Amino acid sequence: MRNFTLILLLLISFNGFSQKFSKDEKALILAGDVKTALPIYQTDNAEQHKVLLAQSEEISPKDKTLPILIERMRLALAGTGGGVGIAAPQVGINRRVILVQRFDKKDAPVEYFINPKITWWSELLNKGPEGDLSIDNFRDAFYRSYSIRLEYYDLENKKHEEMVEGFTAVIFQHEIDHLFGILIPDKLEKEKGVQYKEMKVFQKSKY
Repeated sequence: MRNFTLILLLLISFNGFSQKFSKDEKALILAGDVKTALPIYQTDNAEQHKVLLAQSEEISPKDKTLPILIERMRLALAGTGGGVGIAAPQVGINRRVILVQRFDKKDAPVEYFINPKITWWSELLNKGPEGDLSIDNFRDAFYRSYSIRLEYYDLENKKHEEMVEGFTAVIFQHEIDHLFGILIPDKLEKEKGVQYKEMKVFQKSKY
């Protein structure tokens, strides 16, 4: 029985990571001119809002349609004129794919992350303003962990791990929230009444 259970768990793990896009997802990703941006879903559209609130599933890094999705997401982000990150649900695809502008790297490149997962959050928090490409005219201040440990895959199915800090860590946390169907107004509502102890980490000496 134990051997059967072990084999079953291994099969579930393998099959879960070999998920490919459905026929409907491929149709959406390949719609129109594949060299153009996909439209960004908005919360003021009822059907699009449902997609934004849904949980996203993992995707096989080897899926042949994935590079097209990533490029069309990149074009969608570039077209916002100031956006710093985007998640696949924001273009109608409930899969675990995000793009983040890396302000912690030279020239702040926009990079893709497949099946990203935060495995550790620092207790030290930052509070700063956030907006959302899917919510028009919404901006407020939120608490986020100052640093995180991140796991993700690339298009070669290679696993990566790294520590991320500061504003870039905030972007990762925001975009990964999207993969769980969490929007910042919901986060704001949940944080009401929560007390945080503020401290000055960097304080000038009196001497």
